[in-house]
Parts: sequence; structure tokens; C-alpha cells
Amino acid sequence: MENAGIRSNEDVLTMPSPKTTAFFPRLALAALVLSSAGTVAFAATPTTAPATAQSAAKAVPGTPVPAGSPQQTGPVHFQFAIYYAKAPATDPMAALRSRLAKLGGSPKLLKAAPTPATATEPVVFANWNTTTVLKEYRAPSMEMLQRFGRGISREQAEALQTADKALIIDFAHPAQQSSAAMQKALQLTLQVARDTNGLLWDEETREVFSPDEWQKRRIDTWAGGVPDMSQHTTIHAYRSGDLVRAITLGMSKFGLPDVVVSDFSWSSNRPMGNLVNMFSQAMVEGATLAQPGQYDLDLRALKHAAARDPQLTHLKPNAAAVAKLSLVNGTWESGDPQNRLYEIRFDRYRGPDRYAQQTAMLVSVFGAEEDSVTRLKHNDELLAASKAANAQLPKLRDAFAKGLQPGEYILVKAPFTTRSGSNEWMWVEVARWNGDVIEGLLKNEPVEVPNLHAGQMVKVSQAKVFDYMRRYADGREEGNETSKIIARMQNPKK
Repeated sequence: MENAGIRSNEDVLTMPSPKTTAFFPRLALAALVLSSAGTVAFAATPTTAPATAQSAAKAVPGTPVPAGSPQQTGPVHFQFAIYYAKAPATDPMAALRSRLAKLGGSPKLLKAAPTPATATEPVVFANWNTTTVLKEYRAPSMEMLQRFGRGISREQAEALQTADKALIIDFAHPAQQSSAAMQKALQLTLQVARDTNGLLWDEETREVFSPDEWQKRRIDTWAGGVPDMSQHTTIHAYRSGDLVRAITLGMSKFGLPDVVVSDFSWSSNRPMGNLVNMFSQAMVEGATLAQPGQYDLDLRALKHAAARDPQLTHLKPNAAAVAKLSLVNGTWESGDPQNRLYEIRFDRYRGPDRYAQQTAMLVSVFGAEEDSVTRLKHNDELLAASKAANAQLPKLRDAFAKGLQPGEYILVKAPFTTRSGSNEWMWVEVARWNGDVIEGLLKNEPVEVPNLHAGQMVKVSQAKVFDYMRRYADGREEGNETSKIIARMQNPKK
């Protein structure tokens, strides 16, 4: 008789999030939609790291980031634009000048494009482009707008495909004036868009907004002069090798580094997204590093209530709410923003490998319910369901080999030998699948298997898999039929 600890699908680590963390895969490398990554049709993606991103900081990838403030010392530069699918309601340049006058002349309107490095006060330069938009600054495609259009109707998206006019607006200001200057830039761009019936573009986050959505996300979410950074950035995530890489876009508008996290699984995208957003929020609120490469992120210490409180509400009772981050200079990849990169690592937590350390951090920060172990005999009904599930594995292996959609993943329930020689059955998220050998991340904390930890990379045999679960990008689930039988076995009267 086998003494088997059977895990249910509820044991898989997925932390609830009050906010949706956008994750879409990088279009240059995969084909998805989540704040995953994306290059855009009108902005060529450089194949080597831009000089502004690499030479300015002279950062060596993988080395600890410096102590002190992450705020850049030189002036900040960013670009917005307003697209017109038809003739604007009024002259955009005249509207810009009128609105600037009402703002008291700040930022100062320049007659030539600003040189960001020399900006000693907030300045703005506008280019009313009516000749080369379709060739050099084309609006996003319909597919891109479905993913990155905010408040855009289908009719507006279709009209944008032939938009041949755009007011391209460059802003620059000293880094120490970042928040106040950004608020004015956001308001100015919105007012001109409303006056002229245009749609707004953020060059850094690669999003198009209706005026109402820009107001809702970019302006109304400020509190006490502090922005909610989740509304001013996007997180692009995509498969990189066997696992997932995520990166923010938009931090450079505030003179701050973009944030990278690598080698996590799709099932962890929500807590990872929350972690990245909270660190970004801490930086814009003035976080400083007491020593190189280390920062203790205290979720409870964040000032912006709308950014902080939903996270605290969903913490488990055993959550520490403090993330001990290791921070190194990130490695630039094609499609990344032209900015400094801070990469989060997890080596301040215990674990036999970086994957287990990563899980240890997420469990520590956000908390987790303890895994429960059910001891039972495998009856005929359960074994028949397991046999049927195992018969589906060749088809799943083929689907995995062809490539899953971004955000989609497969879990298999496999046996691990306990101290007593019986089996403890646990979930493994598939990272590699070659013939009978499945490698992946262990998604449960073992109870009776020594020297094994949740998050660790393990190998299991396809022939011994007890059940599977496939979770699609849209949230649908397939498989895990044995859990229903186990539930009936545990509660026969129900």
C-alpha cells in the first residue's frame, strides 16, 4: 500500500493581486500580449546597447549597483506625441503656445530640439510633423493597439492606421525637478490633445491613450505630488531560454533605472509583477541604497496609499512584507529601453539554487498557505484517471515543443521518494521536456523529502507522472482530474 501525499491545484503558488500586472511577450522574440515585451513598428529596435544606456553609467552587467540614490544626476528627457487620424480641431502649435501661456511659461518652449544634457530648467520642443509620420513615426498596428491601446475604440484604432500627422513633443528638465516637471508635462500634453481632438502616445511605454484614459491613469492617480508608478510604466515579460524575463518600460521619464527580473516561471508572474511595481514605487518615492547592491523593500513604508494598500490587503498572515533585494546592473537585450537597468536577484535568501531562493523570497514577502498532505490509497477510479492523464502527455509534450503562448504553462504531478521509501506527489512546472525527461520548478514545499525545496529545479520521468494541469493564457485550465476524485475520497458524504 502506497502512502502518498497528494497535492491539489490550489497549492500552486499564485499570489492574488488587487491590480492586474500587465504581462505580454516581447514581439521581437515571441508573439504575445502581456506586459511582455514589445518592439513597435515605428521605432526600430537597436541590436546593440545604446550608448546613452551603457556609456553614461559605465555599468558592468552583473556587478552590484552603487549605494545611494538611484536617481540620475543629469537632466531627464522624454517624448510624448499626439496623433491625428483626421485634421486637428485647431492648430496644434497654437494650442500648445496657448496652454503654455496659461501654465506661466513653464516649461519653456524652445525653437530647436533641446540637448538634454544642457537642460538647466524645464524646457519643451514641439515638432508638428505632417510629412513623414507614415514613414518614420507610424502609429501602432491594429494588433499592437489591441494590446497597448488604452481607451481606444476599434474605430479610432482603424483610423490611426492612416494617421499622417503628429505633434511630437520633447521634454527635458533637471533631475531634481522630475516629479513637478512631469506633472506639468502630462497636463500640458493632455490639454493640447483635448483642444485638438488627438490621441496621446508615450514613447517610453509604447502605449496609445484616449484623453480620458490619460487623465484617469496618468494624472488622477497622483497623490501628494507622488505618482503611482504602476500607472506610468508597463512591464513586458517574455520567455527567455527556458523561463521568463520581465522588464519595466517608462522609469527613465523619472530619471530612474528600469527594473529587470529573470528566470522565473509564468505561474509566478503576478507576484513578480507586484514586486517589480513596488520596487519602482519605492524608487520614485526617494529610496536610497545604504550599501552597494542591497535594498530592503518594506511594502508598509510606501507613501502612496493607492499603490501600497491593495498589496497589504492581500498579504497572507505569515507575510514579512519586506523584500531583501540584491541589485546588480542588468544586461541589456534587444528591445529593452535605452536606460540604466537594475536587475533583481534573490541570493539573500536560502535555497540550493537561484530558483529556490526566488521562491523563498516570494513566500517570505507575500506569505503563503502551508501545503497540506493527504495520505490515501490509490483506488481503481483514481488509478484509471491517472492512466488517462498520462496518455495525454505525448500530446502535451508536442505542444510544449512547438511553443506555448506567453503566460501559458504546464504542471505535472510527479513522485518524489520520502525518507520511508514511499512517495510524496508534488507539482512541477515544466521548463524543459526531452523524451521521457521533464525538468522544471518544484511548486510545493516538500514535507517528507529531505534536501529538496519549493522552487528548486528538478527532473522527473514522464512515465511516472500521475496527473497534469495545463493553464492557458486566458485563465482556462485543463487536466487535474485526479483532484476531483481525491476530494470525493476525503469527503465521501458530499
